[in-house]
Amino acid sequence: MNMSVIEITNLTKDYEVGFLRKRKVRALDGLSLSIDSGQIFGFLGANGAGKTTTLKLLMRLIFPTTGSARILGHDIQDMRMHQRIGYLPENPYFYDYLTAREFLDYCAQIFGFPAPVRKKRAADLLARVKLDEKRWDTQLRKFSKGMLQRVGLAQSLVNDPEIVFLDEPMSGLDPVGRREVRDLIAAMRDEGKTVFMCSHILSDIEVLCDQVAILKKGKLAQVGYLDELRRKTEGPNRMEVMATGTDADSLHKHLPGSEIAPTPRGLRIEIASEDEIEKVIAALRQAGGKVVSIQPVKQSLEELFLD
Repeated sequence: MNMSVIEITNLTKDYEVGFLRKRKVRALDGLSLSIDSGQIFGFLGANGAGKTTTLKLLMRLIFPTTGSARILGHDIQDMRMHQRIGYLPENPYFYDYLTAREFLDYCAQIFGFPAPVRKKRAADLLARVKLDEKRWDTQLRKFSKGMLQRVGLAQSLVNDPEIVFLDEPMSGLDPVGRREVRDLIAAMRDEGKTVFMCSHILSDIEVLCDQVAILKKGKLAQVGYLDELRRKTEGPNRMEVMATGTDADSLHKHLPGSEIAPTPRGLRIEIASEDEIEKVIAALRQAGGKVVSIQPVKQSLEELFLD
Protein backbone atom coordinates (compact mmCIF):
# COMPACT_ATOMS: atom_id res chain seq x y z
CA MET A 1 0.00 0.00 0.00
CA ASN A 2 1.28 3.48 -0.92
CA MET A 3 2.06 5.86 1.92
CA SER A 4 1.68 9.64 1.94
CA VAL A 5 5.04 11.28 1.32
CA ILE A 6 3.74 14.86 1.10
CA GLU A 7 1.17 16.07 3.64
CA ILE A 8 -0.03 19.67 3.50
CA THR A 9 -2.39 20.95 6.20
CA ASN A 10 -4.20 24.30 6.00
CA LEU A 11 -1.22 25.98 4.38
CA THR A 12 -1.83 29.73 4.04
CA LYS A 13 0.36 32.56 2.79
CA ASP A 14 -0.42 36.29 3.04
CA TYR A 15 1.70 39.04 1.49
CA GLU A 16 1.75 42.70 2.47
CA VAL A 17 1.41 45.06 -0.47
CA GLY A 18 1.40 48.82 -0.74
CA PHE A 19 3.72 51.46 0.67
CA LEU A 20 1.95 53.94 2.92
CA ARG A 21 -1.34 52.06 3.22
CA LYS A 22 -0.35 48.44 3.54
CA ARG A 23 -2.89 45.69 2.98
CA LYS A 24 -2.71 41.93 2.99
CA VAL A 25 -3.17 39.81 -0.12
CA ARG A 26 -3.80 36.08 0.35
CA ALA A 27 -1.80 34.08 -2.21
CA LEU A 28 -2.65 30.67 -0.73
CA ASP A 29 -5.74 29.95 1.34
CA GLY A 30 -5.94 26.90 3.61
CA LEU A 31 -4.46 24.34 1.20
CA SER A 32 -4.64 20.72 2.39
CA LEU A 33 -3.29 17.85 0.28
CA SER A 34 -2.01 14.31 0.79
CA ILE A 35 0.16 12.79 -1.95
CA ASP A 36 1.09 9.12 -2.09
CA SER A 37 4.52 7.77 -3.00
CA GLY A 38 5.42 6.51 -6.45
CA GLN A 39 3.07 8.72 -8.46
CA ILE A 40 3.22 11.81 -10.66
CA PHE A 41 1.02 14.50 -9.15
CA GLY A 42 -0.09 17.37 -11.37
CA PHE A 43 -0.62 20.80 -9.80
CA LEU A 44 -2.69 23.14 -11.97
CA GLY A 45 -4.00 26.67 -11.78
CA ALA A 46 -4.18 29.93 -13.69
CA ASN A 47 -1.46 32.54 -13.33
CA GLY A 48 -1.52 33.84 -9.76
CA ALA A 49 -3.47 30.85 -8.42
CA GLY A 50 -0.75 29.99 -5.89
CA LYS A 51 1.14 27.11 -7.51
CA THR A 52 4.65 28.57 -7.31
CA THR A 53 3.87 29.99 -3.85
CA THR A 54 3.04 26.44 -2.70
CA LEU A 55 6.32 25.05 -4.03
CA LYS A 56 8.34 27.88 -2.46
CA LEU A 57 6.64 27.22 0.88
CA LEU A 58 7.46 23.50 0.67
CA MET A 59 11.08 24.34 -0.21
CA ARG A 60 11.30 26.85 2.68
CA LEU A 61 12.22 29.66 0.30
CA ILE A 62 9.35 31.60 1.88
CA PHE A 63 7.48 30.93 5.11
CA PRO A 64 3.78 30.24 5.71
CA THR A 65 1.45 32.62 7.51
CA THR A 66 -0.37 29.63 9.02
CA GLY A 67 -0.53 25.90 8.46
CA SER A 68 2.10 23.20 8.15
CA ALA A 69 3.50 20.57 5.80
CA ARG A 70 5.49 17.36 6.06
CA ILE A 71 7.67 15.74 3.41
CA LEU A 72 8.88 12.15 3.84
CA GLY A 73 7.66 12.24 7.43
CA HIS A 74 9.69 15.36 8.32
CA ASP A 75 8.33 18.82 9.01
CA ILE A 76 9.44 21.17 6.23
CA GLN A 77 11.45 23.09 8.85
CA ASP A 78 13.70 20.02 9.21
CA MET A 79 16.53 20.72 6.77
CA ARG A 80 17.58 17.04 6.70
CA MET A 81 14.62 16.43 4.41
CA HIS A 82 16.36 18.38 1.63
CA GLN A 83 18.96 15.63 1.23
CA ARG A 84 16.18 13.37 -0.10
CA ILE A 85 14.38 15.71 -2.52
CA GLY A 86 15.11 17.48 -5.80
CA TYR A 87 13.76 20.82 -7.00
CA LEU A 88 13.58 22.59 -10.35
CA PRO A 89 12.31 26.20 -9.95
CA GLU A 90 10.19 27.88 -12.61
CA ASN A 91 12.98 30.28 -13.64
CA PRO A 92 16.27 28.64 -12.64
CA TYR A 93 19.28 30.91 -12.43
CA PHE A 94 22.77 29.46 -12.43
CA TYR A 95 26.19 31.06 -12.27
CA ASP A 96 26.75 31.85 -15.95
CA TYR A 97 30.49 31.25 -16.09
CA LEU A 98 30.36 27.60 -15.03
CA THR A 99 30.08 24.95 -17.70
CA ALA A 100 27.25 22.42 -17.53
CA ARG A 101 29.66 19.74 -16.31
CA GLU A 102 31.21 22.06 -13.69
CA PHE A 103 27.79 23.10 -12.43
CA LEU A 104 26.63 19.52 -11.87
CA ASP A 105 29.95 18.69 -10.22
CA TYR A 106 29.37 21.64 -7.87
CA CYS A 107 25.82 20.45 -7.06
CA ALA A 108 27.07 16.92 -6.35
CA GLN A 109 29.80 18.35 -4.11
CA ILE A 110 27.14 20.08 -1.99
CA PHE A 111 25.65 16.64 -1.32
CA GLY A 112 29.04 15.27 -0.30
CA PHE A 113 29.82 12.99 -3.25
CA PRO A 114 33.54 12.21 -3.73
CA ALA A 115 35.28 13.48 -6.89
CA PRO A 116 35.20 10.24 -8.97
CA VAL A 117 31.47 9.79 -8.24
CA ARG A 118 30.76 13.44 -9.05
CA LYS A 119 32.45 13.17 -12.43
CA LYS A 120 30.51 10.05 -13.43
CA ARG A 121 27.22 11.38 -12.05
CA ALA A 122 27.52 14.63 -13.99
CA ALA A 123 28.16 12.78 -17.25
CA ASP A 124 25.33 10.29 -16.64
CA LEU A 125 22.78 13.02 -15.86
CA LEU A 126 23.72 15.26 -18.80
CA ALA A 127 23.32 12.25 -21.07
CA ARG A 128 20.01 11.38 -19.42
CA VAL A 129 18.50 14.81 -20.08
CA LYS A 130 19.72 14.56 -23.71
CA LEU A 131 22.01 17.58 -23.62
CA ASP A 132 24.35 17.48 -26.64
CA GLU A 133 27.71 16.18 -25.39
CA LYS A 134 29.50 18.88 -27.39
CA ARG A 135 27.94 21.47 -25.05
CA TRP A 136 28.87 19.84 -21.73
CA ASP A 137 31.98 22.05 -21.41
CA THR A 138 30.31 25.23 -22.69
CA GLN A 139 29.62 28.05 -20.24
CA LEU A 140 25.96 28.28 -19.22
CA ARG A 141 25.74 31.92 -20.35
CA LYS A 142 25.87 30.62 -23.93
CA PHE A 143 22.94 28.23 -23.46
CA SER A 144 19.42 28.69 -24.79
CA LYS A 145 16.41 28.61 -22.44
CA GLY A 146 15.69 25.01 -23.43
CA MET A 147 19.29 23.91 -22.80
CA LEU A 148 19.28 25.59 -19.37
CA GLN A 149 16.04 23.76 -18.61
CA ARG A 150 17.76 20.44 -19.30
CA VAL A 151 20.64 21.39 -16.99
CA GLY A 152 18.08 22.35 -14.33
CA LEU A 153 16.43 18.96 -14.63
CA ALA A 154 19.80 17.26 -14.31
CA GLN A 155 20.64 19.18 -11.11
CA SER A 156 17.27 18.22 -9.59
CA LEU A 157 18.32 14.56 -9.88
CA VAL A 158 21.94 14.89 -8.78
CA ASN A 159 21.32 13.42 -5.29
CA ASP A 160 19.06 10.59 -6.59
CA PRO A 161 16.06 12.07 -4.71
CA GLU A 162 12.97 10.20 -3.55
CA ILE A 163 10.70 13.15 -4.44
CA VAL A 164 11.25 15.61 -7.29
CA PHE A 165 9.45 18.98 -7.34
CA LEU A 166 9.21 20.43 -10.84
CA ASP A 167 7.87 23.93 -11.54
CA GLU A 168 7.06 24.26 -15.27
CA PRO A 169 9.59 21.61 -16.38
CA MET A 170 8.63 21.96 -20.08
CA SER A 171 9.33 25.71 -20.17
CA GLY A 172 11.43 26.74 -23.18
CA LEU A 173 11.51 23.27 -24.74
CA ASP A 174 10.62 22.51 -28.35
CA PRO A 175 8.21 19.62 -29.15
CA VAL A 176 11.05 17.07 -29.33
CA GLY A 177 12.48 18.31 -26.02
CA ARG A 178 9.04 18.15 -24.37
CA ARG A 179 8.65 14.55 -25.48
CA GLU A 180 12.09 13.64 -24.12
CA VAL A 181 11.37 15.32 -20.77
CA ARG A 182 7.97 13.59 -20.57
CA ASP A 183 9.74 10.26 -21.05
CA LEU A 184 12.26 11.20 -18.36
CA ILE A 185 9.50 12.10 -15.88
CA ALA A 186 7.63 8.87 -16.64
CA ALA A 187 10.87 6.93 -16.04
CA MET A 188 11.17 8.56 -12.59
CA ARG A 189 7.82 7.00 -11.65
CA ASP A 190 9.01 3.63 -12.94
CA GLU A 191 12.03 3.97 -10.63
CA GLY A 192 9.68 4.50 -7.66
CA LYS A 193 10.22 8.24 -7.33
CA THR A 194 7.38 10.66 -6.56
CA VAL A 195 7.03 13.69 -8.85
CA PHE A 196 5.16 16.85 -7.84
CA MET A 197 4.76 18.79 -11.05
CA CYS A 198 3.36 22.24 -11.88
CA SER A 199 2.69 22.92 -15.55
CA HIS A 200 0.63 25.15 -17.82
CA ILE A 201 0.87 22.57 -20.62
CA LEU A 202 -2.32 20.62 -19.92
CA SER A 203 -1.62 17.92 -22.52
CA ASP A 204 1.56 16.94 -20.65
CA ILE A 205 -0.31 16.78 -17.34
CA GLU A 206 -3.04 14.68 -18.96
CA VAL A 207 -0.52 12.19 -20.39
CA LEU A 208 1.74 11.92 -17.35
CA CYS A 209 -0.14 12.44 -14.11
CA ASP A 210 -1.86 9.91 -11.86
CA GLN A 211 -3.69 12.57 -9.84
CA VAL A 212 -4.24 16.28 -10.32
CA ALA A 213 -5.13 19.21 -8.07
CA ILE A 214 -6.59 22.44 -9.43
CA LEU A 215 -6.07 25.72 -7.57
CA LYS A 216 -8.37 28.70 -8.04
CA LYS A 217 -7.45 32.03 -6.47
CA GLY A 218 -5.35 30.32 -3.83
CA LYS A 219 -7.97 27.74 -2.88
CA LEU A 220 -8.17 24.07 -3.77
CA ALA A 221 -10.98 23.69 -6.32
CA GLN A 222 -10.62 20.00 -7.26
CA VAL A 223 -8.31 17.09 -6.45
CA GLY A 224 -8.32 13.44 -7.43
CA TYR A 225 -7.70 10.99 -10.23
CA LEU A 226 -8.49 12.50 -13.62
CA ASP A 227 -11.21 9.97 -14.49
CA GLU A 228 -12.91 10.62 -11.13
CA LEU A 229 -12.89 14.38 -11.71
CA ARG A 230 -14.34 13.92 -15.17
CA ARG A 231 -17.19 11.84 -13.80
CA LYS A 232 -17.95 14.54 -11.23
CA THR A 233 -18.11 17.39 -13.72
CA GLU A 234 -19.04 16.13 -17.16
CA GLY A 235 -22.51 14.75 -16.32
CA PRO A 236 -24.12 12.16 -18.64
CA ASN A 237 -21.85 10.41 -21.13
CA ARG A 238 -21.70 12.45 -24.29
CA MET A 239 -21.36 10.72 -27.66
CA GLU A 240 -19.76 11.75 -30.93
CA VAL A 241 -21.17 10.61 -34.28
CA MET A 242 -19.07 11.09 -37.43
CA ALA A 243 -21.04 11.10 -40.69
CA THR A 244 -20.51 11.66 -44.43
CA GLY A 245 -22.69 11.98 -47.51
CA THR A 246 -24.52 15.15 -46.51
CA ASP A 247 -23.86 18.72 -45.40
CA ALA A 248 -24.48 20.51 -42.10
CA ASP A 249 -27.36 22.66 -43.43
CA SER A 250 -29.29 19.65 -44.75
CA LEU A 251 -28.78 17.70 -41.53
CA HIS A 252 -29.81 20.66 -39.36
CA LYS A 253 -33.28 20.51 -40.93
CA HIS A 254 -33.74 17.01 -39.47
CA LEU A 255 -31.78 17.63 -36.23
CA PRO A 256 -32.68 21.20 -35.17
CA GLY A 257 -30.70 22.45 -32.18
CA SER A 258 -28.00 19.77 -32.44
CA GLU A 259 -24.25 20.49 -32.37
CA ILE A 260 -23.09 19.73 -35.92
CA ALA A 261 -19.62 20.79 -37.07
CA PRO A 262 -17.92 20.17 -40.45
CA THR A 263 -14.45 18.54 -40.16
CA PRO A 264 -11.96 17.21 -42.74
CA ARG A 265 -13.30 13.70 -41.99
CA GLY A 266 -16.96 14.64 -42.37
CA LEU A 267 -19.65 15.99 -40.07
CA ARG A 268 -19.17 15.76 -36.30
CA ILE A 269 -22.45 15.48 -34.38
CA GLU A 270 -22.27 15.67 -30.58
CA ILE A 271 -25.17 14.28 -28.59
CA ALA A 272 -25.91 14.27 -24.87
CA SER A 273 -26.27 10.49 -24.41
CA GLU A 274 -26.62 7.11 -26.12
CA ASP A 275 -30.40 7.51 -26.10
CA GLU A 276 -30.16 9.97 -29.00
CA ILE A 277 -28.17 7.72 -31.37
CA GLU A 278 -31.25 6.25 -33.08
CA LYS A 279 -32.60 9.76 -33.64
CA VAL A 280 -29.34 10.83 -35.31
CA ILE A 281 -29.19 7.73 -37.53
CA ALA A 282 -32.78 8.30 -38.68
CA ALA A 283 -32.01 11.96 -39.46
CA LEU A 284 -28.92 10.97 -41.45
CA ARG A 285 -30.98 8.55 -43.55
CA GLN A 286 -33.46 11.32 -44.31
CA ALA A 287 -30.64 13.68 -45.30
CA GLY A 288 -28.93 11.07 -47.47
CA GLY A 289 -25.91 10.66 -45.18
CA LYS A 290 -24.31 7.67 -43.49
CA VAL A 291 -22.63 6.96 -40.16
CA VAL A 292 -18.83 6.56 -40.13
CA SER A 293 -18.26 6.10 -36.39
CA ILE A 294 -19.87 6.45 -32.96
CA GLN A 295 -17.77 6.91 -29.84
CA PRO A 296 -18.00 8.39 -26.34
CA VAL A 297 -16.60 11.89 -25.76
CA LYS A 298 -14.31 12.25 -22.76
CA GLN A 299 -13.93 15.62 -21.17
CA SER A 300 -10.44 16.91 -21.82
CA LEU A 301 -8.31 18.24 -19.01
CA GLU A 302 -8.56 21.66 -20.63
CA GLU A 303 -12.38 21.57 -20.39
CA LEU A 304 -12.18 20.35 -16.81
CA PHE A 305 -9.70 23.10 -15.96
CA LEU A 306 -11.89 25.80 -17.53
CA ASP A 307 -15.00 24.47 -15.76
